[in-house]
Amino acid sequence: MGHGIAQTAAMAAATSKNNNNNIHSSIIAYETDPTFLTRGRDRIQKSVDKLLTKGKLTSSQATSVMDKITFTNDRDALNDVDLIVEAIIENIDLKKDLYSDLGDRCKPSTIFASNTSSLSITQMALASHRPSQFVGIHFFNPVQLMKLVEVVKTEHTSDAVFDTTMEWVEQIGKVGVKCRDTPGFIVNRLLVPNLVQAMLLVERGDASVRDVDLSMKLGAGHPMGPLHLADYVGLDTCLFIMEGWVKDFPDERAFVVPDILREKVKKNELGRKTGKGFYNWDGDKRGDPIEL
Repeated sequence: MGHGIAQTAAMAAATSKNNNNNIHSSIIAYETDPTFLTRGRDRIQKSVDKLLTKGKLTSSQATSVMDKITFTNDRDALNDVDLIVEAIIENIDLKKDLYSDLGDRCKPSTIFASNTSSLSITQMALASHRPSQFVGIHFFNPVQLMKLVEVVKTEHTSDAVFDTTMEWVEQIGKVGVKCRDTPGFIVNRLLVPNLVQAMLLVERGDASVRDVDLSMKLGAGHPMGPLHLADYVGLDTCLFIMEGWVKDFPDERAFVVPDILREKVKKNELGRKTGKGFYNWDGDKRGDPIEL
């Protein structure tokens, strides 16, 4: 999601009419792997070109978007930045190692913000050795289109740092919501257990995949059913999140792992990404449901 965050910030800066707005500062896109860095830059360029073709950006704005982003593999480039939004893989040990290093190298006023969707903000904040400067800042995918950003405050986060982060979220055109450091924050805390309950209905034979999803679409007004959504997100991702919550919060009865989820992941039936999950998939096109 890193390239989406970088593009969103750069576009806000390139299209803003307020010359005194601090979003006009430069943006650094840092990646350890040169291949991933190039891939991210190409994705941003492709998106900007598409917006230009559609007339949603002027030629000068499109050029400005790319000019505002510095792409680098040099971590020293982060030493003097004001805000770091991290979007690396959902591995708490890797994130803690990163923040330990950043805490040693970045200027004292730098704000650290993790884009994690399910991991503990507090653990990362403590690893940084400057927990008062740490927030969660959870964007949704695709970043360029989704308006919501969850801004997460730990018991250590200073009010000034939290307020500054909320202001930045608004400056880049997003809608920020406030949340404490609770598992899954707001959206995933409500959403993931809902997906799990849908799986349990199917696992017990209480209802079919088709009928569970159709019920939530037509009865609750959801744009897609929970099993369709689980396939779209990735069943491996659903399993990773819920296994982590079960381990860390064993007394929370809402956190359970359905056997059917473990079985599908074991068989590499991960949903959209592998062509089969609770549905058959042809690329991004959903096919027929797979009934037990």
